[in-house]
Amino acid sequence: MPCSIARTLEIAGEPWSPLILRDVYVGISRFDDIQRDLGISRKVLTQRLAWLLDHGMLERRPYSERPPRFEYVLTDKGLAFCDVLILVTRWGDEWAAGPEGPPVLHRHRACGKVTHVHLSCDQCGEPVTAADLDVEAGPGMPGAA
Repeated sequence: MPCSIARTLEIAGEPWSPLILRDVYVGISRFDDIQRDLGISRKVLTQRLAWLLDHGMLERRPYSERPPRFEYVLTDKGLAFCDVLILVTRWGDEWAAGPEGPPVLHRHRACGKVTHVHLSCDQCGEPVTAADLDVEAGPGMPGAA
């Protein structure tokens, strides 16, 4: 399907993949720790990790030779997807957090302040939301000239 959303969801759109990527992003990088944190079956976790490895979102790195053990690290592609997760988190904080408030905060390393990530135009720098955008055919659209 010529749709970037559909293509993205094909790779990371089922429920477990974003949560696995989130865990690795926050430093939970070993199989048993991910399995314990998510409460996911070992079989499903093995399948999802293999999928994310095959699609270049994660890579395995050894941390023990005897017995052989691996941890998972984000690739550049996987880290870029975490930007999407940060925006999903922002939506969840605003619309689904409940009266207790958000479960995590994000602190900007450069300035040290707790922040809320937002989108901005890469041309003019102004904040942008979906309401500010028009959608038009791009070069990857079938029939686009």
